[in-house]
Amino acid sequence: MRLVLLGLPGAGKGTQGELLAQRLGIPRISTGDMFRAVLRSDTPLGRQVKEYVERGELVPDHLTVALVEERLAQADARTGFVLDGFPRTVPQAQALDQKLAAAGRPLHAAVYIHVPPDEAIRRIAGRRVCAQCGATYGREQVEKGRGRCPECGGPLVQRPDDSEETARRRLQVYMDQTHPVVEYYRREGVLVEVDGQQAIPDVLADILAALSARRQDVGASGGR
Repeated sequence: MRLVLLGLPGAGKGTQGELLAQRLGIPRISTGDMFRAVLRSDTPLGRQVKEYVERGELVPDHLTVALVEERLAQADARTGFVLDGFPRTVPQAQALDQKLAAAGRPLHAAVYIHVPPDEAIRRIAGRRVCAQCGATYGREQVEKGRGRCPECGGPLVQRPDDSEETARRRLQVYMDQTHPVVEYYRREGVLVEVDGQQAIPDVLADILAALSARRQDVGASGGR
């Protein structure tokens, strides 16, 4: 399956992306991870990306698309992938569709995990990161572990960009720049929408059921 994950910050894209990758046997591809990897590399693309980052500027769409295209060409992504964090804008979505279509590998679905803004802010503000191993936990996990990491016992801290004030700004940026991507994929007929306010296993079950139904519909219509 070739999938894109969409949703507000705090909707659970990272969690569901990992679960889908495990269940479907395909890689979860995070643009954040890709940027960190390319910044450590000494490739021509890496050096171009690094110039923008060091100047504090946004990496242009054409470089971001090139970075994603390079990653999707790797062997582990040949049978499918789950893209998390890309595309962030409609031009990026259009460029991705063009690249995938040219390679004969169009998207199967764009999965939109829907949560209300207030719930997303609550989740982000309650999120904590282990200062020792970097694992991330939600409010319920933090309370259960009494502020210590269940994996290594390290202290759980709040990242500066997870404050409520910052979360509200991030959501506004998302609504301005990224939410139009949801409508783009809806118009393209590949959007799958699920309720992200359920328990994690229930969200995963709904995604898998929706993907199965979509696959049957596409097969019955003779589509891709």
